[in-house]
Amino acid sequence: MQYVKPLPTGLIQRYRGWQATEYEDNKSWYKHLADLGQHPRSMVISCCDSRVHVTAIFGADQGEFFIHRNIANLVPPYRPDGDHHGTSAAVEYAVKALNVAHILVLGHSNCGGVKGCLDMCADDGHDQGSEFSFVSKWLEILSPSYPSIADVDDPAEKLRAFEHAAVRSSLANLMTFPFVSEAVNSEKLSLHGLWHDIGYGKIWALDPAHGEFRML
Repeated sequence: MQYVKPLPTGLIQRYRGWQATEYEDNKSWYKHLADLGQHPRSMVISCCDSRVHVTAIFGADQGEFFIHRNIANLVPPYRPDGDHHGTSAAVEYAVKALNVAHILVLGHSNCGGVKGCLDMCADDGHDQGSEFSFVSKWLEILSPSYPSIADVDDPAEKLRAFEHAAVRSSLANLMTFPFVSEAVNSEKLSLHGLWHDIGYGKIWALDPAHGEFRML
């Protein structure tokens, strides 16, 4: 496999530092996790963006969150067509195998994926023929929400509104999965919408009573 290269030295050094400190100090806990298996109470669906550090935001330890990341923290509608569905598979496993009690959809500020969809929709989808064919296709999940924010004039407010719309869209699409809606209706599962302002370190939660995001 000539296309595979050795791991960068800097990453090797950081791994060895972690193994000598964090792992060594908590060796029994890691062995417990390995033997016990995972039993997370919550699933988090967040963006791939490297600035979104889910476990740090919530002070979570290993084994607490079942985390799935994708472009713009989107969940597609339920579509059992036999194709490859990474996000749908993760949701299915979290709900049916792990029996999580909570699913958190976490959006964030200045999301490149949401901005890409915004530009694509404003250009009537002409950008879909760009070099980012996989990304453009994926962002079509969000495009039906564009009319709800199309009349917002300020660019920054418009992007934030669309980021909020991405969270709402994912929550609505989650409810199209029969096993999710069944678990929600039987009160075995709760859904939560969050938006993270990276620059200010704030979390805004979707208030189910009013349908608006409110700062925690």
